[in-house]
Order: sequence, then C-alpha cells, then structure tokens
Amino acid sequence: MRRVLILGGTAWLGRAIAAHALAHGAEVTCLARGDSGDPAPGARLVRADRDDPHAYTDVRHDWDEVVELSWDAGFVASALEALADRAAHWTLVSSVSVYAHSDVPFADESADLVEPRDLTAYPDAKVHAERLTAARLPDRALLARAGLIVGPGDPSDRYGYWPARFARGGRVLVPATAGRHVQGIDVDDLAAWIELAGRTGVTGPINAVGEELPLAAVLAAARDAAGGDTARGHADAPVSESVPLDDDTLSARGVQYWAGPRSLPLWLPAEARGFSRRSDAAFVASGGRRRPLAETMRRTLDDERARGIDRPRRAGLTPAEEAEVLAG
Repeated sequence: MRRVLILGGTAWLGRAIAAHALAHGAEVTCLARGDSGDPAPGARLVRADRDDPHAYTDVRHDWDEVVELSWDAGFVASALEALADRAAHWTLVSSVSVYAHSDVPFADESADLVEPRDLTAYPDAKVHAERLTAARLPDRALLARAGLIVGPGDPSDRYGYWPARFARGGRVLVPATAGRHVQGIDVDDLAAWIELAGRTGVTGPINAVGEELPLAAVLAAARDAAGGDTARGHADAPVSESVPLDDDTLSARGVQYWAGPRSLPLWLPAEARGFSRRSDAAFVASGGRRRPLAETMRRTLDDERARGIDRPRRAGLTPAEEAEVLAG
C-alpha cells in the first residue's frame, strides 16, 4: 500500500488531495495543527505545530509521497531536513505567481522567475521554496505551479462571487471583458492530478492550470448556472442585467482588481494579459484533465448556496458598494 504524507491536509486543497489519494488505495497521513478542520474521512491526522522543532517526530518514516502545501520558508526547510531522505517522491504545491512577468500569453515553465528578496511576499516565498526543494531533491521533486484554484470551498471567494452575484439578480456590475481571460482549475481536478503525478513519478516544474477561457465566457457560465436554479428546485430563476464599465471608470470609482474587498474578482489589468494564459502543455502531457466549465460553475453555485449567498465575503463588492459604483 502506498504511504502518502500531506504536510497540511485539513484545509481546502490539501483535504481534496487526501481524498483522492485515499480513493486510490493509499494510506494517508496529514501533519497539521488541525485548526482548519478535519482531514478527509479515512486519513490519519497527526497534530503538530511546525514551529516546534519536534514537529516531525511522529512522521519520520519512509513515504512513497510527501506533499508540501506551505510557502513558509522555515516550514519548507524543516520538512525537507526531516523527511527528504525518506521520500520516494515529493510534491511542492507552488504557484504561477512565481513568474517575474505576466504580460506574455502562453509562457511556459522556462519563463523568468521572481528573485526572492522578501520571503514575507508570496511570490518570493514560493520561488525560495522551489529552490530549496529542487536543491534537496533534484530528481524526485514535482514543483506544481498552480494557477487560480476554483470550485467548492474556495476560501478566497474570488470565483464564487460571480455565480452568487447572478443568483441574486438585478443589475450586475461587470468589467469590460474584451481581451481578458480566466484560467481557473477546479480544486478536485488539481487534486486528482497531484495524486496521479505523485503515483507516476512526475517531476520538475509544471504549470497546473485550467483551460484558458475568455472572461466573457466565464461570466456567461455564472449567469447560466444561476438561471438554471429553477430546474434544481430553487425559487424562480433570477432576472439579471449585466452592466459593464471600462477600466478607467472602475478605477476612478475605487474598484480594485482581482480579489479582496471592494474588488471585481478575476478582473486584471490589461498589462497582465499573460497571467491567466499560461502554457498548459506540460500539465496536459502529464495526465492533467479539466472538467467542463459549466460543471465547475454548478458545483461552485451549489457550494455558495450551502454557505449562504448573502454572507460577508473576502472578495467582491457588497450590495451597497455595487450600487454606489453603478450610480457613479
């Protein structure tokens, strides 16, 4: 039986990786504080604070696969020191944020990286983690450079904002979509590929990204998912009207790009046109698969309804903010 250790594993992506490994017959252990929730059913949780020098005492065994989810430089280094010699394969979940430039569409894994000068900054820390991992395990490490992760359970609220917003109906503020794209990968598709890559020994840096899609198509899928609620037992389908505003108007009215408070999620500056259009050739060649957009959007809306369409969010505009921006 394969033995898989996930450093983390109780939160969103880590829990999904554990579930996929269990489904393929692995014995799965998650090393975590456990503050983010319970591991997938069937996984063993070893509670530990990775700031503790003895954190790895109970997992110093031989592993077929170790999955590292952290971007904390100290955690990455200590895990490698404690476990690298005991791992047949190691996966570092990295990010496409490691790239120095985002203005060139379809750049592959050979593109220039950020120079890690500030390890409190996410891109710098991920590059540093990659370098530590590749130096310690040059022939056994996968650097999974994940793109935008989407789907049920997303703690960032970036993707779910749109189906939830269309589900409320009314006048929906949207950005101008011409020339803009989204490259979201469903959390379960990413988890399935990470499990497969570990099992088959895939190594090196790989952009683990979704299919490149026009932003207009993603917004349309969000609207269609919300409009299909009647057939799935919800109230009458909402009536919505998309109201696009151009970049200058949105910026002048205090709307932020991409994520966070007072933002239009997934909207990026025109000069960042390559961020959501990374090459996916290596991902597909190594077995990566992506489900249809409509399926991910339905899954996301179902999750949004379960969590509360009108709940406070980490990303997007509140109803009052949206009304203010629309009013000009």
